[in-house]
Amino acid sequence: MKTYSISEAAKELNLTVYTLRYYDKEGLLPFVERTASGTRLFKESDISALKVIECLKSTGMPIKEIKSFIDWCSDGDSTLQQRYDMFIERKATVEAQMEELKKTMEVIEHKCFYYKTALEAGTEEIHKNGKIEIPVTL
Repeated sequence: MKTYSISEAAKELNLTVYTLRYYDKEGLLPFVERTASGTRLFKESDISALKVIECLKSTGMPIKEIKSFIDWCSDGDSTLQQRYDMFIERKATVEAQMEELKKTMEVIEHKCFYYKTALEAGTEEIHKNGKIEIPVTL
């Protein structure tokens, strides 16, 4: 079974060693084994668990709530409903974020069009009153 040092795990996950130590201090890594000298040994399953932690974090979930999820996982089958409900909530959160990002992209695309046409015309004057007015000199 392949194991990773903390620096190898950090590299694998594109995180810093500091971040992994912080996660450990916050109780997010109770599954990570240590050698007799205290060195952390990360297994493939630990890397997978950390990918889930990073996923939850990217949805804006606070570390405290991620810790609750980790605790529920340790508690076993009695918490399956709580974990399922948490992911349903996260799904709704991400869907809302995606809708906001779509609106943001629409504004960005509009501004790209705006500046592209202004550059092609050599002026912003073609956009008076929010409408494109093609200059006669084109």
